Amino acid sequence: MLEKAKLSEEFPGYRGEALQLLKRAKAEIGDIIRIVKDGESYEGILIPRSEYGDDKHIVVKLKTGYNTGVRITPTTQIEKVGVGAKPTFVPPTLPEQKPTLPKVAIISTGGTIASRVDYRTGGVRPALSASDLYSVVPELSEVANIDAEILFSLFSEDITAKHWSEMAKTIASHIENGAAGVVVAHGTDTLGYTAAALSFALQDLPVPVIIVASQRSADRPSSDAATNLIGAVNAATYAPFAEVAVAIHETTSDKNIVIHRGTKTRKCHTSRRDTFKSVNTTSLAKTTNGKIIMLTKDYYKRDASRKLSLKPSFDEKAALIKFYPGLNPEVIDWHVDKGCKGIILEGTGLGHVGAYCFSAIRRAVEKNVLVAMTSQCIWGRLGMTVYDHGRDLLAMGVIPLEDMLTETAFVKLMWVLGQTKDMEEAKKLLTKNVANEISPRTEYEEAQGETE
Repeated sequence: MLEKAKLSEEFPGYRGEALQLLKRAKAEIGDIIRIVKDGESYEGILIPRSEYGDDKHIVVKLKTGYNTGVRITPTTQIEKVGVGAKPTFVPPTLPEQKPTLPKVAIISTGGTIASRVDYRTGGVRPALSASDLYSVVPELSEVANIDAEILFSLFSEDITAKHWSEMAKTIASHIENGAAGVVVAHGTDTLGYTAAALSFALQDLPVPVIIVASQRSADRPSSDAATNLIGAVNAATYAPFAEVAVAIHETTSDKNIVIHRGTKTRKCHTSRRDTFKSVNTTSLAKTTNGKIIMLTKDYYKRDASRKLSLKPSFDEKAALIKFYPGLNPEVIDWHVDKGCKGIILEGTGLGHVGAYCFSAIRRAVEKNVLVAMTSQCIWGRLGMTVYDHGRDLLAMGVIPLEDMLTETAFVKLMWVLGQTKDMEEAKKLLTKNVANEISPRTEYEEAQGETE
């Protein structure tokens, strides 16, 4: 048993035939090996592999930087051709600061942009601090004087309202200390929620707050982390607007970084580098070769003398319920009985749910629960006066939220409930356009992503 554990540590992820071949070649993790199979030769650094893998493959990192797995056959031969070190990450020395440049804070919360491959599982894990991000992208030293801080080391699916509050307070502290802008490194999965939360929590911003993410970790050759980070720092330092925004690839190429308004963006693809899109609005800006190009004239202007108003309170006694055919109305009753103060219904089309849910919705409203409606459609806005069901819901007291994104609406509901205990005041605040979350009018726009 002890021998098995020792081998697991020395050859993580390897067992069976693959392990025996490596032992016969006297190769260790980090060594350079040559694998000859069916007349083909593969040379690279022996690296750990996923613990969930089979015993038929050996994985090497090629000179190109890419990893490849070679399947073992009866004729496969392995030769150790060089001694190497076990894979480790040592961040480069921090680049020299230039005090004459504007000061920008980079706050790391985790996510893929602050992750490395975990060869134990084959996935990625939070591993890089804000300082590490700065050290591996030395070009940032030519853009701004960087003040790096690690706040959390979390995948974004683990981030909750309490983390939004801490982010807002930390950002406010950096702004009060004279930062020309703030960059927040964050995972993509729940970034839309965080962007909305910070948009409401940070009122009257004097400088930009840019949330940046990547779809591929920083140690991958195809990583988008560096280009996204450079674009984000550029925007935080020199953009003329003072809003919460999201910086990400505009297309699948490395040409431009687009800046989306924090309350109007959604993750639309699981893996593409241009996953975020502005919905029902024009993107705020983009950066090209370090130059910032504004894409709209309607923005809150930068003014370093403006006093930030910090409102970081969120009440988590809120629910988001997606309507679907056959939804059990008892789901709504359950939330009400558990003390929920507000519910966002994500309805179909122009803002509808089945009539069999009306009784539960009416009961919620009668119990002073704030109930509001968004649409499952991505583009367009609600029109609850068009059909009978919509008008019936309005008559019950369900509040239409125009073209507000569902994620934004849910976050705003928690924020509103954190600002006031008066339900009438909460209703007014929920429908007030606080951070450009509601577009004055929605025009049809073809929204097709670039094909890969």
